Amino acid sequence: MTNDPDKHHIDVSVRTAFIDNQSEPESQRFVFAYTVTITNAGMVPAKLLTRHWLITDGNERVQEVRGVGVVGEQPRLSPGMSFEYTSGTVLETPIGTMQGSYQMLADDGTTFDAEIAPFLLTVPRQLH
Repeated sequence: MTNDPDKHHIDVSVRTAFIDNQSEPESQRFVFAYTVTITNAGMVPAKLLTRHWLITDGNERVQEVRGVGVVGEQPRLSPGMSFEYTSGTVLETPIGTMQGSYQMLADDGTTFDAEIAPFLLTVPRQLH
């Protein structure tokens, strides 16, 4: 089935934080947390099945991550409902980006991707 953007629409917003007390810059270990809010802005309930992330560090090294659900859950979101979770990643550089998608299954049988726009991971005061 094809995706009707009015019926099947998931908004994804992300907030990030550098985790200083878990990072070891002298060992090229920079830990970041990201909090994702997933909102069903469509008209049909939908369940998050899988995730796909592309994590790129400042050296252009890309990690690809795929998995079932998020933080051990596969939330089902009714229209207007949101789900929020926090996870983390480790980079070898003080700056990087993440982007990806969630693969969704609507109650009407439609499968579609909820895109996650690129967002920045950076140690405070790294950008000028």
